[in-house]
Amino acid sequence: MTKTIFNLTLPTVASIIEDIIETYPHHPYQQAFSIPDLRQELIAHVLSRVSNCYVVVEEGQQPSINFRSLACSLKDRSCIEDSIHQGIEEIMYKREQELSLKIPETEDPGLAPSHWFG
Repeated sequence: MTKTIFNLTLPTVASIIEDIIETYPHHPYQQAFSIPDLRQELIAHVLSRVSNCYVVVEEGQQPSINFRSLACSLKDRSCIEDSIHQGIEEIMYKREQELSLKIPETEDPGLAPSHWFG
């Protein structure tokens, strides 16, 4: 039977990214990273900068591990979190022009003309 290499770090990183992005403002950060390509770019950014853990499993099977309970040391988690914050800023800066077209600025409702006249 064929064996497959499975990255145990990936689900952990994806979960931590989810938690961290929720702490950022909705506009533009949460909106930007709801775009699948940017989310994947952020995941790749982080995985390329942290230690990864792999297992070998039979092809077609998922490793029988609860990823939420996969313990990573405080040092590893801190490194992952730092890489996420750095990646968010780098991607937002690198894609600033593209994102300004995809995610328009939100208007202050108090400045909209319909509010000027009551």
